[in-house]
Amino acid sequence: MVEGCEAKEHLSITHGRKMAIITGGSGFIAGHLAERLMSDGWSVTAVDRFVPKAETFGAIFDNDRFDFVKADISDGAQFTDLAKDAKMIFHLAANSDTRGAADVNFRDTLLTTKSVLDAMVKNGIRRLFFSSSSAVYGERPDVVLTEDAGGLKPVSYYGASKLASESLIHAYSNMNSISSLIFRFPNVVGPRMTHGVIFDFIRKLKCDPKKLEILGNGMQKKQYIHVRDLINGICMLVNKDLKSTEIYNISTESSTSVDEIARIVCDRMGLKNVMFEYTGGPVGWKGDVRSFALDISKIKRAGWTYRYNSTDAVTETIKNLEL
Repeated sequence: MVEGCEAKEHLSITHGRKMAIITGGSGFIAGHLAERLMSDGWSVTAVDRFVPKAETFGAIFDNDRFDFVKADISDGAQFTDLAKDAKMIFHLAANSDTRGAADVNFRDTLLTTKSVLDAMVKNGIRRLFFSSSSAVYGERPDVVLTEDAGGLKPVSYYGASKLASESLIHAYSNMNSISSLIFRFPNVVGPRMTHGVIFDFIRKLKCDPKKLEILGNGMQKKQYIHVRDLINGICMLVNKDLKSTEIYNISTESSTSVDEIARIVCDRMGLKNVMFEYTGGPVGWKGDVRSFALDISKIKRAGWTYRYNSTDAVTETIKNLEL
């Protein structure tokens, strides 16, 4: 079922190990998470309605403790059956396009969250990880954003569906004695990533190496986190004795502008004197956030730190791409 690999039957036997479900299992974060969980002794079933490329999971696809199942997570009955042996669910499934329409975000983010929570209740699963987003905070460029910041006002359907999912998780956790870990994180980069501004720039420059269209004014500054730093944070807290629901910002303490990313890409491609052409305005598209800064003191107190700052994470990612 995976491109470049032979399909395998769904595995119900966990070989005496803890079994984890990863939703959104075709994504590059899911691939890194599966790899790490297996090295920590878990059996992993990745679930997604999209079939991943073989390189998303590397060599682990042939491991008898890994399984990929093509399924629609919003189909509650089907997902409940898939999850019956799980000890923990890592819920990464969501619409990944921050410019996506309301209906897409409702279906792919909020409805999948409800399906996951219903499956947990029916199967007696008591631990959940949810990948939320910095987008829940909305447009607040002059505030360092703590987890308990009030007045959350997302400016995109993407951010709204993530925040609605968080609320649903709070309620289900309280009513059903579920321990939930929510991470709010920014843009994630690293090996095996498949989309985003880096890829947009590379694609445009391959079409025309003399000029590069940049959405907005190029001054938008975002925080980027390397996928390995993110996975370290998730796995560090997997076995933590949680309250009903705990939320952590996880990020770096620096930002990288769109212009900086453009320059790094041009340097990596060996292109000189590229003309940057801006579409104008403070943001790249309706619902974009021009800048933000996450306060990460809570997760640092828990013992986590990052290896790569924002620009180093971007640079390391670009350096390892085959251009």
